[in-house]
Amino acid sequence: MRRVLVVDDEPHIRAVLRGYLEADGLAVIEAGDGESALRRAGDGHPDLVLLDVMLPGIDGLEVLRRLRAVSDVYVILVTARTEEVDTLVGLGVGADDYITKPFSPREVAARVKAVLRRDRGRPAAGETVLRFDGLTVDRDGREVARGGTPVPLSSLEFDLLAALADAPGRVFSRRQLLERVWGDDVYSDQRVVDVHIRSLRARLGDDATDPHLIATVRGVGYKFIGRPA
Repeated sequence: MRRVLVVDDEPHIRAVLRGYLEADGLAVIEAGDGESALRRAGDGHPDLVLLDVMLPGIDGLEVLRRLRAVSDVYVILVTARTEEVDTLVGLGVGADDYITKPFSPREVAARVKAVLRRDRGRPAAGETVLRFDGLTVDRDGREVARGGTPVPLSSLEFDLLAALADAPGRVFSRRQLLERVWGDDVYSDQRVVDVHIRSLRARLGDDATDPHLIATVRGVGYKFIGRPA
């Protein structure tokens, strides 16, 4: 049974979400603040964390940063603040999705199921090891090296790179990348792709103004332009 950690300082919200998630066959554990969230994440080994940003003590973004230092567990951020910067900052530290309050519990349950349908451990179809000029992508080992030096990527960043590198020269729209990488049929904000592309480029040392690996196709999406080794 997949386990979801629901982190919110309002007990009635946790109770409502628990009801919907358990109805979908998920096991639910709860936390009401940042410190207990980190403890429950460590002890309960959840498959996904539904994480409110505004928490007493350690806030949700700091919880996410600490989780990402030790785990690639799926994380959906929940925020009551609608400013775009909050969302982008949250996604930039490794969230897989976000939801803005007030929300429909049914929509939250659908988002959770969509994220859990992704399979981070499954290499994409095609060659096991992709080799390009200065870049190696090992999909079985889920490892990336640039110029022989290992490049640490989050699981989501690795999946995004593998999807692009598996079809050099092919232009992927943002919606196609959402469906291929996130496996998400309910997510509507395609800007999440732009945020993760920026993060991936930064880790690979690929300059967006003079790219050698990932190029932006204006008005459409992205394509991989690395030269085969």
